[in-house]
Amino acid sequence: TIHNLTGKPVAFAGRILNSTAKAPKYINSPESEIYHKSRILYGAYFAQRAMRQQDECILVEGYTDVISLHQGGIENVVASSGTSLTVEQVRLIRRFTPNIKILYDGDEAGKKAALRGLDIALEQDMNVRVVLLPEKEDPDSYLQQVGATAFQEYIEEQSKDFILFKTQVLATDAGADPVRKTALIKDIVASIALIPDPIKRSLYIKECASIVEVGEEVLINELNAQVRRLLGKRRQEKEREERAAQRQEDHEAVETQTVEKPKVATSSELVRHRYEREIARILIASGGQIFDKEEQITVAEFILSHIEEELAAFESPIYRKVAELCLDLLLDKTPLSTNYFLQHEEESIRNLAIELIHSPYEFSPGWEEREIYLTTQKAPELNYVQESVEAVDRLKYEKIEKLMEQNQQLLQEARSETAPEEILRRMKIHHKLLEQKALLAKRLGLVVGPRKG
Repeated sequence: TIHNLTGKPVAFAGRILNSTAKAPKYINSPESEIYHKSRILYGAYFAQRAMRQQDECILVEGYTDVISLHQGGIENVVASSGTSLTVEQVRLIRRFTPNIKILYDGDEAGKKAALRGLDIALEQDMNVRVVLLPEKEDPDSYLQQVGATAFQEYIEEQSKDFILFKTQVLATDAGADPVRKTALIKDIVASIALIPDPIKRSLYIKECASIVEVGEEVLINELNAQVRRLLGKRRQEKEREERAAQRQEDHEAVETQTVEKPKVATSSELVRHRYEREIARILIASGGQIFDKEEQITVAEFILSHIEEELAAFESPIYRKVAELCLDLLLDKTPLSTNYFLQHEEESIRNLAIELIHSPYEFSPGWEEREIYLTTQKAPELNYVQESVEAVDRLKYEKIEKLMEQNQQLLQEARSETAPEEILRRMKIHHKLLEQKALLAKRLGLVVGPRKG
């Protein structure tokens, strides 16, 4: 079973048992609204605490490797679902740690695999190390052979920095051939150029120059050229995106014959989007506050990890934008603060932040005038932990109610068309949603009455 970060099953997977069969090694459920293979790491839900505590993620190829290592007590391990590592997966890991250790099978294919596809991790400012297991071994088989303690000692002792590992392997392959050596230098420097940190880039250049026996100034010149090309490419991509966005805005302006200024939400919109609005308010006002001291997670991390499915279905674009901005900050390891929204480049975001942080609720000064101090209750702006939990639950509760309404309509259609199988399926969905609704209602202290259907 494949789970998302909140522990909900979103897909299923299997591994082929017959190694001679001409079929994919791993088979997953087809992609759906809740399952995007490129955005999910197998085992991430069970590994997130260990990744944060040990400040390291171990990445393996297959599901069986994750299961075996986890059973052996190595819990900070995930798999990339049988695909090449994606930007979304790297960012997911970076939410818990900037350090990633990748295990490869100890054969020639494993060595080649270790040399490709990791530039994505470097570009996200990850510290990447690789481990080649003994020949003809994979993580599962090697763990069974030597045991958990020896396995952990091996991957600790044999892990090598990716850039230096790549340099050593390619330098050995190139030998004294000047053409191959030139290609090697360009390849390595291209990887180093992706690293955002200039100090780290400089240190890698020094180490690599020593390995390939070429002067540092040669590598520095090539690095500067690569960085300029990379920045130029990114600038062109940004300009293309801006031109496309401008064309879209111009098209919409022509259609409406007016350019609307940011407006305050109407009373009906406030009611319809009240729970999305509450999520946005808490993220702006308290997103950077510590939600759990033991786990060291913030309010924003708690909320966003629990509304992963609901976020895509947000009806209000501006409230969804607030959540997405917070998610980007978390992925970039940038501290989240109210000032970020108050000083945002978009006027609509600034206006919303001003509107939301000025809470209309405060303790009446009359209590203190009567020498009655409300010491047992936190002020509204400090009650963010309870507010966060309730806001998430209320958002989910509202979503379930909408799903129940949609399902009820489909059930009526199935009854009118006399479709027994569809009727049965819709009734099962109804009862499942009813169970989830009752659970949330209990947590929120709500009374769920009987529903006609």
